[in-house]
Amino acid sequence: MKRLVGLLLLAASVGSASAEDARWVEYPGGEGPGKGKHVVLIGASDEQYHPEEVMPQFGKILSQRHGFRCTVLFTIDPKSGNILHAHNAPVHNIPGLEALKSADLMIVFARFCRLPDDQMQHIVEYAESGRPIIGIRGATHAFELPRDSKFAKYSMGGGPDYRGGFGRQILGECWQGHHGTHSKESTRGILVKEAAEHPILKGIKQGDIWGPTDVYGVNPMMPFTPLVLGQVLTGLNRDDPPVEGKKNDPMMPVAWTRTYRTATGKDARVFTTTMGSAQDFAVAGTRRMLINACYWCVGLEEKIDAKSNVDLVGEFKGTPQNTAGPRGVKPSDHALLK
Repeated sequence: MKRLVGLLLLAASVGSASAEDARWVEYPGGEGPGKGKHVVLIGASDEQYHPEEVMPQFGKILSQRHGFRCTVLFTIDPKSGNILHAHNAPVHNIPGLEALKSADLMIVFARFCRLPDDQMQHIVEYAESGRPIIGIRGATHAFELPRDSKFAKYSMGGGPDYRGGFGRQILGECWQGHHGTHSKESTRGILVKEAAEHPILKGIKQGDIWGPTDVYGVNPMMPFTPLVLGQVLTGLNRDDPPVEGKKNDPMMPVAWTRTYRTATGKDARVFTTTMGSAQDFAVAGTRRMLINACYWCVGLEEKIDAKSNVDLVGEFKGTPQNTAGPRGVKPSDHALLK
Protein backbone atom coordinates (compact mmCIF):
# COMPACT_ATOMS: atom_id res chain seq x y z
CA MET A 1 0.00 0.00 0.00
CA LYS A 2 2.80 2.45 0.93
CA ARG A 3 4.52 1.72 -2.39
CA LEU A 4 1.23 2.41 -4.27
CA VAL A 5 0.71 5.71 -2.42
CA GLY A 6 4.30 6.68 -3.22
CA LEU A 7 3.80 5.95 -6.92
CA LEU A 8 0.57 7.96 -6.96
CA LEU A 9 2.29 10.93 -5.29
CA LEU A 10 5.16 10.71 -7.77
CA ALA A 11 2.71 10.64 -10.69
CA ALA A 12 0.89 13.65 -9.26
CA SER A 13 4.12 15.58 -8.86
CA VAL A 14 5.19 14.76 -12.44
CA GLY A 15 1.79 15.88 -13.73
CA SER A 16 2.09 19.10 -11.78
CA ALA A 17 5.55 19.78 -13.16
CA SER A 18 4.30 19.19 -16.71
CA ALA A 19 1.45 21.64 -16.16
CA GLU A 20 3.92 24.25 -14.88
CA ASP A 21 6.32 23.74 -17.77
CA ALA A 22 3.50 24.22 -20.29
CA ARG A 23 3.40 27.91 -19.34
CA TRP A 24 6.82 28.56 -20.87
CA VAL A 25 9.15 26.86 -23.34
CA GLU A 26 12.67 25.45 -22.95
CA TYR A 27 15.26 25.03 -25.66
CA PRO A 28 18.20 22.76 -24.75
CA GLY A 29 21.79 23.83 -24.87
CA GLY A 30 24.22 21.89 -26.98
CA GLU A 31 27.51 22.04 -28.78
CA GLY A 32 28.65 25.55 -29.60
CA PRO A 33 30.28 28.56 -27.97
CA GLY A 34 27.28 29.08 -25.69
CA LYS A 35 27.39 25.59 -24.21
CA GLY A 36 26.85 25.74 -20.44
CA LYS A 37 25.26 29.21 -20.50
CA HIS A 38 21.59 29.72 -19.57
CA VAL A 39 19.65 32.59 -21.17
CA VAL A 40 16.20 33.64 -19.92
CA LEU A 41 14.17 35.59 -22.48
CA ILE A 42 11.17 37.54 -21.14
CA GLY A 43 8.72 38.24 -23.95
CA ALA A 44 5.74 40.14 -22.56
CA SER A 45 3.06 40.16 -25.26
CA ASP A 46 2.50 43.47 -26.98
CA GLU A 47 0.63 43.91 -30.25
CA GLN A 48 2.69 46.96 -31.09
CA TYR A 49 6.00 45.06 -31.47
CA HIS A 50 5.21 41.35 -30.87
CA PRO A 51 7.90 40.17 -28.42
CA GLU A 52 5.84 36.98 -28.01
CA GLU A 53 7.01 36.09 -31.56
CA VAL A 54 10.54 37.46 -31.36
CA MET A 55 11.64 35.79 -28.13
CA PRO A 56 10.92 32.14 -28.99
CA GLN A 57 12.61 32.55 -32.37
CA PHE A 58 15.55 34.31 -30.68
CA GLY A 59 15.77 31.44 -28.19
CA LYS A 60 15.70 28.83 -30.95
CA ILE A 61 18.58 30.49 -32.79
CA LEU A 62 20.67 30.81 -29.63
CA SER A 63 19.98 27.18 -28.76
CA GLN A 64 20.21 25.47 -32.14
CA ARG A 65 22.88 27.62 -33.81
CA HIS A 66 25.03 28.64 -30.82
CA GLY A 67 24.59 26.09 -28.00
CA PHE A 68 22.94 28.28 -25.33
CA ARG A 69 20.24 26.77 -23.11
CA CYS A 70 17.22 29.05 -23.32
CA THR A 71 14.06 29.54 -21.28
CA VAL A 72 11.42 31.72 -22.93
CA LEU A 73 8.72 33.28 -20.75
CA PHE A 74 5.42 34.78 -21.89
CA THR A 75 2.43 36.62 -20.51
CA ILE A 76 -0.09 33.86 -19.86
CA ASP A 77 -3.84 33.74 -19.32
CA PRO A 78 -4.09 31.65 -16.11
CA LYS A 79 -7.42 30.14 -17.19
CA SER A 80 -6.71 29.03 -20.76
CA GLY A 81 -2.92 28.75 -20.64
CA ASN A 82 -2.81 30.77 -23.85
CA ILE A 83 -0.30 33.50 -24.53
CA LEU A 84 -2.07 36.78 -23.83
CA HIS A 85 -2.10 39.63 -26.32
CA ALA A 86 -2.21 43.17 -25.06
CA HIS A 87 -2.16 46.57 -26.70
CA ASN A 88 -1.66 49.52 -24.39
CA ALA A 89 -2.94 47.37 -21.53
CA PRO A 90 -1.05 46.24 -18.42
CA VAL A 91 0.28 42.71 -18.20
CA HIS A 92 -0.18 40.94 -14.86
CA ASN A 93 1.22 37.44 -15.21
CA ILE A 94 4.57 36.08 -16.44
CA PRO A 95 5.02 32.59 -14.95
CA GLY A 96 8.44 30.98 -14.69
CA LEU A 97 10.51 33.97 -13.59
CA GLU A 98 12.12 31.68 -11.01
CA ALA A 99 14.33 30.55 -13.92
CA LEU A 100 16.30 33.76 -13.43
CA LYS A 101 17.94 32.20 -10.38
CA SER A 102 20.16 30.08 -12.66
CA ALA A 103 20.39 32.52 -15.59
CA ASP A 104 23.66 33.80 -17.01
CA LEU A 105 21.81 36.42 -19.08
CA MET A 106 18.39 38.08 -18.85
CA ILE A 107 16.84 39.49 -22.04
CA VAL A 108 13.83 41.77 -21.53
CA PHE A 109 11.39 42.67 -24.28
CA ALA A 110 8.39 44.08 -22.42
CA ARG A 111 6.29 47.22 -22.32
CA PHE A 112 4.22 48.66 -19.44
CA CYS A 113 4.16 45.39 -17.47
CA ARG A 114 2.16 45.54 -14.23
CA LEU A 115 3.53 42.50 -12.44
CA PRO A 116 2.72 41.43 -8.88
CA ASP A 117 5.50 41.83 -6.34
CA ASP A 118 6.21 38.10 -6.10
CA GLN A 119 7.01 37.97 -9.83
CA MET A 120 8.80 41.31 -9.93
CA GLN A 121 11.01 40.13 -7.07
CA HIS A 122 12.83 37.70 -9.40
CA ILE A 123 13.61 40.42 -11.95
CA VAL A 124 14.88 42.82 -9.30
CA GLU A 125 17.02 40.16 -7.62
CA TYR A 126 18.57 39.33 -10.99
CA ALA A 127 19.17 43.01 -11.84
CA GLU A 128 20.92 43.55 -8.49
CA SER A 129 23.06 40.43 -8.86
CA GLY A 130 25.53 42.02 -11.28
CA ARG A 131 24.73 39.57 -14.07
CA PRO A 132 24.30 40.95 -17.63
CA ILE A 133 21.09 42.32 -19.15
CA ILE A 134 19.81 42.97 -22.67
CA GLY A 135 16.88 45.33 -23.23
CA ILE A 136 14.94 45.39 -26.51
CA ARG A 137 12.72 48.24 -27.79
CA GLY A 138 9.88 48.69 -25.25
CA ALA A 139 12.11 47.52 -22.40
CA THR A 140 13.01 51.19 -21.97
CA HIS A 141 9.52 51.45 -20.43
CA ALA A 142 9.13 47.83 -19.38
CA PHE A 143 7.18 48.35 -16.15
CA GLU A 144 4.11 50.30 -15.05
CA LEU A 145 3.74 49.18 -11.44
CA PRO A 146 1.11 50.36 -8.94
CA ARG A 147 2.20 53.00 -6.43
CA ASP A 148 1.84 50.57 -3.53
CA SER A 149 4.20 48.05 -5.15
CA LYS A 150 7.43 47.57 -3.22
CA PHE A 151 9.16 47.90 -6.60
CA ALA A 152 7.32 51.00 -7.82
CA LYS A 153 10.58 52.84 -8.53
CA TYR A 154 11.25 50.46 -11.44
CA SER A 155 8.27 51.96 -13.32
CA MET A 156 8.90 54.36 -16.18
CA GLY A 157 8.40 57.35 -13.88
CA GLY A 158 10.92 55.98 -11.40
CA GLY A 159 11.32 57.57 -7.99
CA PRO A 160 12.97 60.62 -6.43
CA ASP A 161 16.38 58.93 -6.46
CA TYR A 162 15.68 56.54 -9.36
CA ARG A 163 14.61 58.81 -12.22
CA GLY A 164 13.36 56.97 -15.28
CA GLY A 165 13.03 53.65 -13.46
CA PHE A 166 14.35 50.36 -14.86
CA GLY A 167 14.70 51.82 -18.35
CA ARG A 168 16.96 54.75 -17.56
CA GLN A 169 18.76 53.54 -14.45
CA ILE A 170 19.63 50.08 -15.78
CA LEU A 171 19.31 50.13 -19.58
CA GLY A 172 20.38 53.76 -19.93
CA GLU A 173 17.16 55.40 -21.11
CA CYS A 174 13.42 55.39 -20.58
CA TRP A 175 10.92 56.18 -23.31
CA GLN A 176 11.11 59.77 -24.54
CA GLY A 177 8.82 59.55 -27.57
CA HIS A 178 8.96 58.74 -31.28
CA HIS A 179 11.73 60.57 -33.10
CA GLY A 180 10.84 59.00 -36.44
CA THR A 181 7.16 59.02 -37.41
CA HIS A 182 5.59 55.87 -35.98
CA SER A 183 4.54 53.31 -38.63
CA LYS A 184 5.60 55.65 -41.47
CA GLU A 185 9.38 56.13 -41.24
CA SER A 186 11.67 53.12 -40.90
CA THR A 187 15.20 52.86 -39.46
CA ARG A 188 18.52 52.19 -41.15
CA GLY A 189 21.35 51.34 -38.76
CA ILE A 190 24.47 53.45 -39.22
CA LEU A 191 27.53 52.04 -37.46
CA VAL A 192 29.36 54.49 -35.21
CA LYS A 193 32.87 54.95 -36.67
CA GLU A 194 34.56 55.00 -33.27
CA ALA A 195 32.88 51.69 -32.40
CA ALA A 196 33.66 49.90 -35.67
CA GLU A 197 35.88 47.34 -33.91
CA HIS A 198 33.45 46.59 -31.10
CA PRO A 199 32.74 42.82 -30.86
CA ILE A 200 28.97 43.35 -31.11
CA LEU A 201 29.41 44.83 -34.59
CA LYS A 202 31.56 41.98 -35.88
CA GLY A 203 30.34 40.75 -39.26
CA ILE A 204 27.98 43.72 -39.69
CA LYS A 205 28.33 46.26 -42.50
CA GLN A 206 26.73 49.66 -42.99
CA GLY A 207 23.08 49.15 -43.91
CA ASP A 208 22.87 45.52 -42.68
CA ILE A 209 20.75 46.64 -39.72
CA TRP A 210 17.31 47.82 -40.79
CA GLY A 211 13.72 47.57 -39.68
CA PRO A 212 10.34 49.22 -40.28
CA THR A 213 10.23 50.17 -36.59
CA ASP A 214 10.77 53.91 -36.17
CA VAL A 215 13.60 55.59 -34.28
CA TYR A 216 12.96 56.44 -30.63
CA GLY A 217 14.10 59.75 -29.21
CA VAL A 218 16.83 59.03 -26.63
CA ASN A 219 19.51 60.73 -24.56
CA PRO A 220 21.16 57.78 -22.82
CA MET A 221 22.44 58.09 -19.28
CA MET A 222 26.21 58.55 -19.08
CA PRO A 223 28.47 56.73 -19.29
CA PHE A 224 27.43 54.72 -22.35
CA THR A 225 29.00 53.61 -25.62
CA PRO A 226 26.88 54.18 -28.75
CA LEU A 227 27.30 51.45 -31.35
CA VAL A 228 24.59 52.10 -33.93
CA LEU A 229 22.77 55.30 -34.93
CA GLY A 230 19.27 55.31 -36.41
CA GLN A 231 18.92 56.98 -39.79
CA VAL A 232 15.28 57.93 -40.28
CA LEU A 233 14.02 56.92 -43.73
CA THR A 234 11.18 58.50 -45.67
CA GLY A 235 9.17 55.28 -45.80
CA LEU A 236 8.92 51.65 -44.74
CA ASN A 237 11.14 50.18 -47.46
CA ARG A 238 14.77 49.27 -46.92
CA ASP A 239 16.03 51.33 -49.88
CA ASP A 240 14.00 54.48 -49.10
CA PRO A 241 16.10 57.67 -48.89
CA PRO A 242 16.84 59.39 -45.58
CA VAL A 243 14.57 62.12 -44.28
CA GLU A 244 16.09 65.56 -44.80
CA GLY A 245 16.50 67.98 -41.93
CA LYS A 246 16.97 67.80 -38.17
CA LYS A 247 15.68 64.23 -37.70
CA ASN A 248 19.01 62.98 -39.03
CA ASP A 249 21.21 65.78 -37.75
CA PRO A 250 22.21 64.49 -35.30
CA MET A 251 20.99 60.89 -35.51
CA MET A 252 19.74 59.13 -32.38
CA PRO A 253 21.55 56.09 -30.96
CA VAL A 254 19.51 52.91 -31.50
CA ALA A 255 22.02 50.51 -29.87
CA TRP A 256 24.51 51.06 -27.07
CA THR A 257 26.37 49.36 -24.24
CA ARG A 258 26.87 50.51 -20.68
CA THR A 259 27.76 49.25 -17.22
CA TYR A 260 25.10 49.17 -14.53
CA ARG A 261 26.44 49.40 -10.98
CA THR A 262 24.15 47.69 -8.48
CA ALA A 263 23.36 48.96 -4.99
CA THR A 264 25.94 46.49 -3.65
CA GLY A 265 28.65 47.82 -5.96
CA LYS A 266 28.60 45.04 -8.56
CA ASP A 267 29.03 45.97 -12.23
CA ALA A 268 26.79 44.41 -14.87
CA ARG A 269 27.24 44.51 -18.63
CA VAL A 270 24.18 45.98 -20.39
CA PHE A 271 23.24 46.14 -24.07
CA THR A 272 20.18 48.10 -25.17
CA THR A 273 18.59 48.52 -28.58
CA THR A 274 15.46 50.48 -29.41
CA MET A 275 15.01 48.28 -32.47
CA GLY A 276 13.83 44.68 -32.36
CA SER A 277 10.16 44.43 -33.35
CA ALA A 278 9.07 41.20 -35.04
CA GLN A 279 9.66 42.73 -38.49
CA ASP A 280 13.06 44.10 -37.44
CA PHE A 281 14.05 40.64 -36.21
CA ALA A 282 13.28 39.19 -39.65
CA VAL A 283 16.34 41.10 -40.93
CA ALA A 284 19.61 39.13 -40.65
CA GLY A 285 21.76 42.15 -39.73
CA THR A 286 19.48 43.07 -36.84
CA ARG A 287 19.55 39.46 -35.61
CA ARG A 288 23.35 39.33 -35.83
CA MET A 289 23.64 42.44 -33.68
CA LEU A 290 21.42 40.89 -31.00
CA ILE A 291 23.15 37.50 -31.11
CA ASN A 292 26.60 39.10 -30.92
CA ALA A 293 25.33 41.12 -27.95
CA CYS A 294 24.51 37.88 -26.12
CA TYR A 295 28.10 36.68 -26.55
CA TRP A 296 29.49 40.03 -25.37
CA CYS A 297 27.19 40.17 -22.35
CA VAL A 298 28.27 36.78 -21.00
CA GLY A 299 31.96 37.44 -21.64
CA LEU A 300 32.31 35.33 -24.79
CA GLU A 301 33.26 38.19 -27.13
CA GLU A 302 36.36 36.30 -28.29
CA LYS A 303 34.03 33.58 -29.59
CA ILE A 304 32.06 35.90 -31.87
CA ASP A 305 32.36 34.73 -35.47
CA ALA A 306 31.69 37.27 -38.21
CA LYS A 307 30.19 34.48 -40.32
CA SER A 308 28.27 32.63 -37.61
CA ASN A 309 24.88 31.20 -38.48
CA VAL A 310 22.06 33.62 -37.65
CA ASP A 311 19.47 31.97 -39.89
CA LEU A 312 15.92 31.62 -38.63
CA VAL A 313 14.92 28.26 -37.17
CA GLY A 314 11.70 27.00 -38.71
CA GLU A 315 8.90 29.33 -39.73
CA PHE A 316 8.91 32.96 -38.64
CA LYS A 317 6.46 35.41 -40.17
CA GLY A 318 7.01 38.49 -38.02
CA THR A 319 3.59 40.12 -37.56
CA PRO A 320 3.67 43.82 -38.54
CA GLN A 321 3.55 46.35 -35.72
CA ASN A 322 0.14 47.54 -34.56
CA THR A 323 -1.41 44.42 -36.12
CA ALA A 324 -3.17 41.66 -34.20
CA GLY A 325 -1.20 38.43 -34.05
CA PRO A 326 -2.56 34.86 -34.00
CA ARG A 327 -4.89 33.97 -31.11
CA GLY A 328 -5.10 30.77 -29.08
CA VAL A 329 -1.33 30.22 -29.12
CA LYS A 330 0.26 28.27 -26.27
CA PRO A 331 3.95 28.19 -25.33
CA SER A 332 4.09 24.58 -26.51
CA ASP A 333 3.26 25.80 -30.02
CA HIS A 334 6.75 27.31 -30.05
CA ALA A 335 8.45 24.02 -29.17
CA LEU A 336 11.17 22.75 -31.47
CA LEU A 337 9.87 20.44 -34.17
CA LYS A 338 11.16 16.91 -33.77
